[in-house]
Parts: sequence; C-alpha cells; structure tokens
Amino acid sequence: MNLLYIHQYFVTPSESGGTRSYWLAKELINRGHEVTMITSSIDISKKIERKKIDGINVIYIKEDYQQSMSIRQRLKAFLSFMFKASRLAMKQKDIDLVIATSTPLTVGVPALILKWFKGIPYVFEVRDLWPEVPIQMGAIRNKLLIRIMRRFEKSIYKNAKHIIALSPGMLEGVLKYVPKEKTTMIPNMSKIDEFWPRDKNLELEKSLGLKQESFKIIHFGAIGLANGVHTIIESAKLLNSDKTVEFIFVGGGAIKEQLINKCKDLGLSNVKFLGKFPMQETSEIVNLCDVSMVSFLDLPILYTNSPNKLFDSLSAGKPIIVNSSGWTKEIVEKNNCGFYVDPNRPKELVNKIRLLQNDTALIKQMGENARNLAKNKYDKGLLCKQFADTIEKHV
Repeated sequence: MNLLYIHQYFVTPSESGGTRSYWLAKELINRGHEVTMITSSIDISKKIERKKIDGINVIYIKEDYQQSMSIRQRLKAFLSFMFKASRLAMKQKDIDLVIATSTPLTVGVPALILKWFKGIPYVFEVRDLWPEVPIQMGAIRNKLLIRIMRRFEKSIYKNAKHIIALSPGMLEGVLKYVPKEKTTMIPNMSKIDEFWPRDKNLELEKSLGLKQESFKIIHFGAIGLANGVHTIIESAKLLNSDKTVEFIFVGGGAIKEQLINKCKDLGLSNVKFLGKFPMQETSEIVNLCDVSMVSFLDLPILYTNSPNKLFDSLSAGKPIIVNSSGWTKEIVEKNNCGFYVDPNRPKELVNKIRLLQNDTALIKQMGENARNLAKNKYDKGLLCKQFADTIEKHV
C-alpha cells in the first residue's frame, strides 16, 4: 500500500522526543509498504522540504512550535499546520490509506478532507484525549468552543476506518463515540535495544557535573504544565540537606525555566536540569541513574496517559515511581517494578526514595522485573508488529 502518515511532531532517534511514529513507519516499510510522512519543523530554510530518512519519505512543513509557547500561540501553530498539511495532502497521488496521529486533534482534518473529497480511508491514532485534556487543565473554558471541539472529536472518530488508542483510559474515551470492534489498544513502546542496563559511563557522569556516589532520581521527557514536576521539587526541598541524593531532569518544556528559578530561590543544590538530548545520549544518562520518576498533574484525564518515559524506563531496567493514579500505577504495582506516590504528599516520594536507597536487593529485583516486562510485553518489536497487523487487517 501507499500510505500517507500525518504526525505534526515526527522525530527520528537522532533528535530529542518520542520516536513511536518512526518505528511504526519503519515496520510498515519493512513489509513492503510505501510511507510518506507529513510533519513540521522549525529548522528548515524553505516553506517545504523533502527528505528520505531510513526509507521514509518525509515532507517537512516550516512551522514554529516550542513547548514554551502560550495556549494561544500553540493553537495558532496547530491551525496553521492543519491548513498547510491539508493542502499538501490533497496533492499526494495514489494514496491507499492515511494514518493520522494526535496530538493535536487537528491532525485529523487533513485525513478527514481526503476521505470526503477523494474517498481515501484513514486510521486515527489517539495519543491524548483532546479536547478533554486542555478542558480539565483549564486551558479551554468557553462553553461554545468546548461544544464545537467535542463535536469535532466525535466526527474524527466516527469517520475513521479504525482507531488505535494508546491506553485503556484513552480507549474508554473513544468508545463513547464508536463501537469496540472499530478500535484497538496499542500502548507506547519500550525500546530494549535503545535503553538497556550496562556499565555506567563515568566520563559522561563527570562531564555533566553529577556526583559519582550519589543516589540519582531521573525525570526525562517533557517538562510542561501537565507533568506536575513542581511536586518533585517539593520533595527535593525536603532532601536538600542530604548530599547523597540528586534529582536529574532531562528534557525541556513550558515551565522548565520557572522551575530552574524556583530551585535557585530555594537554594536547592540537589536538582540538576541538563537540557535536551537525542535518544542515544538520553539512554546513557538514564543508565547513570538509580530510579526513574514519571510525573503528571493530579487530574483524572491525565490518568489515561501512556508516557514514553515509563516504557523507556522499563527497558532501562530501572525501578519506576509514578504519581498518577491511573493505569501506570497498576503497571508498576502489579509487576513489582516500582511504586505509586501521592503527588500532593511530597513526603511519600521522599520515603520511597529512602526505601530504595537503603535496599540494593529491592532495586535489583524491581529493575529486573521492569526489564523483563519491557522485553516480553511492551517492546517495539512486538507492538510495531501489532500496529502493522492492525493496519493490514482493517484496511
């Protein structure tokens, strides 16, 4: 088949960010399908640039987007990409199927247009339940706009040939509008050949200014409002006098600078913001650390998340502490590979850190459980196959 794949924030392993679409596209190509990816970039010089990346025909649309943008600026970027991608999608020839992956929900518009005007079916992948996420976070409050966006969400789902959701909670949100047989749940993926336990890179540790003997807790990925990272800072404040514990942040986002300034104001010497790194370097840094932290605001809609950092942490063989009372809590507790802590009680995180710091046998066991879960249930080799099977079965 000739597949058109629309993902506004497509990245490759050489860039920072989630690489799910890259691996899925590669699996489809390995099966003999042609894949054209429409995405955006702020780094290209022309309005549109085409590149061949590992067999994927990538069409970049110049569109500015940064995690530090305001809600209004983000909405403008979403709508701009939607219009540009729609025009570009209409020019593509001999397309058999469109795959559109959120967020934002507006990536469904080019797919919807191709269905209406050219009769081309599409599969829609739900990575976040929009518009419910911005509604519960208070970013969208206008009642008329909320009604319009919910109708739009319903239209995207109902017109799709098939829908793939990334978590059980997201699937429940989709099932309000479509029958179950029209849906499949395929979670985010572990990458066991990209994140794995090995000897620590001590030269890297030194170059990053990290202490060799410290007990390190890492949070890697987005540092946005939805991540609720301020709760980790509150726990770090309680441990600031203990020079044996370090909190490591890798990634960027809308509130990163705000958190850095807060740490300076509090005089916290046990918190390090290292910045963004491509996947290979991120993997090395995660391997330096003892525990991985997966954090979100305490909102019911965010309990449905399927965070990359969780599955990469499983691959890395790290005990995982989650503070979201959703299916991620169930994963770590059921499989004995981590703990849940209440995000509103910073002392709980401190207690779990102390427990792990003083029990090397527990860290080893949880790490092994995490790695085994990644290998046997969530590895990209398994989930990419499931995704491609789903595409071929339903289209």
